[in-house]
Amino acid sequence: MASIIAAVPKPIVVAVDDDARVRESLESLMDSAGYKTVVFASAEDCLQSDALQRAICVIADVRMPGMDGIELQRRIRLQRSQLPIIFISAHYEEEIREEALQGGAADFLYKPFDVTTLLAAIRQAVGRD
Repeated sequence: MASIIAAVPKPIVVAVDDDARVRESLESLMDSAGYKTVVFASAEDCLQSDALQRAICVIADVRMPGMDGIELQRRIRLQRSQLPIIFISAHYEEEIREEALQGGAADFLYKPFDVTTLLAAIRQAVGRD
């Protein structure tokens, strides 16, 4: 029975954040919650990979060097219009939050976020609540 369970691939969550500590924390949290996490330090690196084609959800920072999270969202929408995106931000900017949500973001959380809230947002976004 264990071999059957091991053969089932974990759902993939893509995490994009320029802060290495945040990426490590997200990877650890997602692993403990039963997800495989593919992490990227930039939006550009994320878009150049094939991870988005296999992902069930994206967690992205808003403010990053180079392409920001809002532009990443726009580009993801061109590839996979229904892929849920959850934003995380250390900066309280209501205009950016509204822009993200109007652009189809599943949720918008502020750092430091509660892990239970993030996991609930993922479950809701992917229809597993």
